[in-house]
Amino acid sequence: MSKLRCAVVGVGYLGKFHAQKYAALPDCELVAVVDSNPEAAKAVAEQNHTRALSDYKELLGQVDAVSIVVPTTLHFQVAKDFLEAGAHVLVEKPITVTVDEADELIRIARERGLRLMVGHLERFNAALLGLDLTHDKPLFIESHRLAPFNPRANDVSVVLDLMIHDIDIILDIVDSEVERIDAKGVTVLTNDTDIANARITFKSGCVANVTASRASLKVERKMRMFMPNAYVSVDFQNRVLAKHRKGEKEMFPGVPEIVSEESVFESGDALMEEIRHFTACIRDGAEPLVSGWAGRRALATAIEITRLLKA
Repeated sequence: MSKLRCAVVGVGYLGKFHAQKYAALPDCELVAVVDSNPEAAKAVAEQNHTRALSDYKELLGQVDAVSIVVPTTLHFQVAKDFLEAGAHVLVEKPITVTVDEADELIRIARERGLRLMVGHLERFNAALLGLDLTHDKPLFIESHRLAPFNPRANDVSVVLDLMIHDIDIILDIVDSEVERIDAKGVTVLTNDTDIANARITFKSGCVANVTASRASLKVERKMRMFMPNAYVSVDFQNRVLAKHRKGEKEMFPGVPEIVSEESVFESGDALMEEIRHFTACIRDGAEPLVSGWAGRRALATAIEITRLLKA
């Protein structure tokens, strides 16, 4: 089996880890890393025994797959160029700046039979992967994603920075059209929204209450789901999945007992699992877990929440 020729465009904080994963995969060849900062590209290239480039266009037509880890404003043009050159694309979240841009990338990928995947990394969290809601859909979901301020990600609001992770997961779980969104937010440390809350009502009747903050003193990444006969909690930070269900016995007359079960997952490498999944989809011709359409759906909802916050 021939190796996939891979590259990473943008080797800042996150991009350098993409490069490490491709370099470690036996069925991939890391052809080059690209960055507008030649020194950054050189350092990552030396660490991973590959070439350093400062212009990604030198790679067009030369690679089978690429990770795009550049600022969001550049996602569309870089992804478009690689797709049109016949390369499969893994683009970091959010997929693009606008829905129209996302639609264009999806169209090109579909017409050319290419895999377009969006880097919603939390989908590969072991605790979430252990969740099975096949026979029990939530009626109410509550999520909290809190983090201290990080100047590295202040080019977008907290909705596109943090909340979009939970938006993507919730939209996938509920699998229903959005009927209504209400949102409130406040500016604390930047000129954009730093703390936001959105209430998403779905046509199925499910309601999701989503909170995100980048002005907190602690880190918390939790989601709680309430079903008719169960309550499930996913702790993304500590990789803990807790399930609480009605038992056959009674804890009080006429009141069923609550049976609890908790699973703690090993500290895994979600990024490696994401890139392994991406390369497997390329070889198998399968639809990625987080397709371009899933990324577009999350973006559209995040944009609407952002519009409501500004209004």
